Amino acid sequence: MKCTVTSLMAAAAASLFLAGASLQAMDRSKIPDQDKWNLSDIYPTDDAWESAKKDLEKRLPEVERYKGKLGSSPKELLACMNLLFDLKKEFARLATYASQKSDLDVRDARAMEMRQSLDPLGAEFGAKTAWVDPEILEIPSAKIEAFLKEEPGLAIYKPVIEDIIRLKPHTLSPAEEKIMADASLVSGTPDSVYSVFSDAENPRATVTLSNGETVKLDASAYTKYRAVPNRWDREAVFQAFFGNLDQFKGTYGALLNGEVDKDLFFAKARHYKDCLSSALDGPNIPTVVYTNLLKNVHKNLPTLWRYLKLRQRIMGLDQLRYSDLYAPIIKEVDEKYTADQAKELVLKAVAPLGQDYVEVLRNGYAHRWVDFYPSPGKHSGAYSNGAAYDVHPFMLLNFNGSYEDVSTLAHESGHTMHSYYSNKTQPFPTSDYTIFVAEVASTCNENLLMDYMLKHTDSDAMKLYLLGSYVDNLRQTLFRQAQFAEFELKIHQMVESGQPLTGENLNKAYAAIIDQYYGVPQGITEINPVCYSEWAFIPHFYYNFYVYSYATSITASTAISQMIMEGKPEAVKNYRKFLTLGNSLPPVEELKVAGVDMTTDAPFDITMKAMNRAMDQMEAILDKMDARKKAAPSGK
Repeated sequence: MKCTVTSLMAAAAASLFLAGASLQAMDRSKIPDQDKWNLSDIYPTDDAWESAKKDLEKRLPEVERYKGKLGSSPKELLACMNLLFDLKKEFARLATYASQKSDLDVRDARAMEMRQSLDPLGAEFGAKTAWVDPEILEIPSAKIEAFLKEEPGLAIYKPVIEDIIRLKPHTLSPAEEKIMADASLVSGTPDSVYSVFSDAENPRATVTLSNGETVKLDASAYTKYRAVPNRWDREAVFQAFFGNLDQFKGTYGALLNGEVDKDLFFAKARHYKDCLSSALDGPNIPTVVYTNLLKNVHKNLPTLWRYLKLRQRIMGLDQLRYSDLYAPIIKEVDEKYTADQAKELVLKAVAPLGQDYVEVLRNGYAHRWVDFYPSPGKHSGAYSNGAAYDVHPFMLLNFNGSYEDVSTLAHESGHTMHSYYSNKTQPFPTSDYTIFVAEVASTCNENLLMDYMLKHTDSDAMKLYLLGSYVDNLRQTLFRQAQFAEFELKIHQMVESGQPLTGENLNKAYAAIIDQYYGVPQGITEINPVCYSEWAFIPHFYYNFYVYSYATSITASTAISQMIMEGKPEAVKNYRKFLTLGNSLPPVEELKVAGVDMTTDAPFDITMKAMNRAMDQMEAILDKMDARKKAAPSGK
């Protein structure tokens, strides 16, 4: 396209307009195409999607022709595995298109219909292939080894087959596996209803700010306005937003109870002793990793409290409140960024990872891998989806122009590049990395961004802001996610012991945990009781023990990023190798490739040292600022 001065001015005006208008969701027609997904990269049209879906439905029965034959020859086993994973790949592509389309506007009935139409297809897929794992388990181990040696094509399935064998104690008979697969028709209902109610049908509260502006507090607006400088406004936002959640705590409680009941059903059916064991056994993570995380976090709560006291000092408050935790830590620093500025900052920050890494990411930004801005009905929050193996990853943001949003772009870009390199390097069966390593690349990028920003400012105020953001990121990604992980474990234990999850019970359970984490008995933080309904705002509780991986991953990524920033030999090479592994190795072994041993306390200890080191720097800057104020002539 010909570039003219007029078009450049129009683009600049659009960027400025979007940065200012991002306070609330805006009409998608007013957002430039370059900042919106191009879903035609997956399927050119909805009709093409429908055609692909019908084709998969026709091909699905072909799997059953291999039933009873897997142990007859390596060629039969290979043919079945090739067909099975080809169908899985196409199903993932179908699901990506439908879910992305629906997430752009959860009110879109047609998109929701497409998404929901995959539920029965997924159930049928599971039912028609439920016999595969049990039949593989019937093949003697020696015969499996002989098949792998005789047929080279089976090599890409070796990790898959080994994992099937590992899970033998929890694999049921073919008939029982079919029932388990059929159960997927209803197992996703709590999450689906939660998403629709939270993102579209909840009659969100409105709040009138001190400047007279009235704001409807959907999730994106809450995220924006909880960080405003005016303390009265922040408290009003918290009161209105969480008051709305508390009003519907009965509904949210019933949904979460249904989700945990589902987890318990699957755990019991597969002969696990509890839900945690069931959730972590799939990705091959010992439960001690989870429990050790909580133990180490509790041991280091004084480090969190140190930061909270430091935040209170910087903000000049007599008493820190829960509603103060997202406010700008330095009043003088209120940086705003356009989408283009955010992209350039992230690209410069990840430069230590190599020019090819930077160029792939730059190309993704230029070719609409990211849907940037909030719009009516759009899914809240942010994520990266790399499930469309033969296409490219997609990032969803709700960009509001804050530094936090720039950091979110860096975070999701880390996920995206992890998916990109895994998909590019691994065959489809071993391309999808596990939950345990899922947040390493994302939080490593956040650390690199922070390091870049600190190195490119001479302002003490800006350094204080950045260091505060870094430490607060550790608060949110390590301590806050561990707080969620502890709550998730608690509610599963409640259901396992026969206790119902009512809104009231969930509020009480959540209150006990956040009071301890934020030092309420010690007088460190004051929490408005309405905030005890915050659990209803967290969609991750529908992901079956996912949030702990944020906390474990940031300790791993802190250790990795420290090695990269210190220029340790082979650090970048080892990390880049890790990004290509997919799920070809057990997750703990994959992190060892990157130079981190998660079976030790070393990554956690490194993270705590980094957090305290950052707070040392913050206190030194504050002391210097205080000294300058005292030395200044009176009245100046």
